[in-house]
Amino acid sequence: MGRVRLNALVQLMRSFTAEQFSGALESWAWAGISALRPAFTSPFGDVFLEGSDGIWFLDLVEGKLSRPWSSRAALKADLNSPAGQDQYLMAGLALTAEGLGINPSASQVLSFKVPPVLGGAMTAENVEAADFVVSVNIVGQIHDQIRKLPPGTRISGVTVDGRNA
Repeated sequence: MGRVRLNALVQLMRSFTAEQFSGALESWAWAGISALRPAFTSPFGDVFLEGSDGIWFLDLVEGKLSRPWSSRAALKADLNSPAGQDQYLMAGLALTAEGLGINPSASQVLSFKVPPVLGGAMTAENVEAADFVVSVNIVGQIHDQIRKLPPGTRISGVTVDGRNA
């Protein structure tokens, strides 16, 4: 079963301005992205970046940067397959969210209400439309803080701008 429907409202690949990418990725400097150029995102804000050595993928769920593709052609082939769409675009979950009426505006992406790294479920019930810059930046801050904690550390809460969330 293919994931891309021609009449789908959901955009499986989203574009943003250089300024929006800069603000969104500000908190991800620790991931080693400074020499990479943002190209586009998944519906969930995962960022596809171009480097001199290929195409890189910033996975917001895992908080990891990888280089799965050596060329644009390899990226295109992967994203044209149902398996690639599920792995890199979370197409099935995006289409389910769309079916529930969750449709991000041009400046938004799908975002997890409670990030999976904090125990949130990877289900459409945990998805909302959120500002791209704010959502990606906050997830970067969370991953940066978590990566510094000892394995197994329990997280009791999240504070945003001095307020408990």
